[in-house]
Amino acid sequence: MTGKPRPRTGSRVAAVQALFQAEQGPASAETVIDEFVRFRLGAVAGSDGFEDGRVHDVDVRLFTRIVRTATTDQDRIDPLMSQALSADWPLDRLDPVLRALIRAGAAELSMADGPPARVVINEYLDVAHGFFEGDEPKMANGVLDRLAHMLRPAEFPAPAV
Repeated sequence: MTGKPRPRTGSRVAAVQALFQAEQGPASAETVIDEFVRFRLGAVAGSDGFEDGRVHDVDVRLFTRIVRTATTDQDRIDPLMSQALSADWPLDRLDPVLRALIRAGAAELSMADGPPARVVINEYLDVAHGFFEGDEPKMANGVLDRLAHMLRPAEFPAPAV
């Protein structure tokens, strides 16, 4: 990331990476969180990019909370994600990074004390554009919007008739 530091955005980028890593290997989410906190979060002198998957500006508490929520509540989150996807796109058909991104967004949307749903959606849309160049950000936007309506209906008043 260039420009003004955005630690909350960095937390979301790192959470997507950690959830992807946790899904791909035998390590527990707690092990992955520890590895990220120790070796992949924060700036290294003389570097200014995302080399080796490193994320510079991170709110570690938010990162940890997103990853823990996404993994501990996965039995609740995944059925909601499946419900938000179209019938011809089952959860296991999603690209693993896209699945991790939507899981992270769903976890954050499930946090009652989190930022407004539209902020969460916009943040993960920005993150999606960092990972994908195709239609995946549009898909993430649509699925996260449906999840936001399910998880935070009070933020989306019914249209006037």
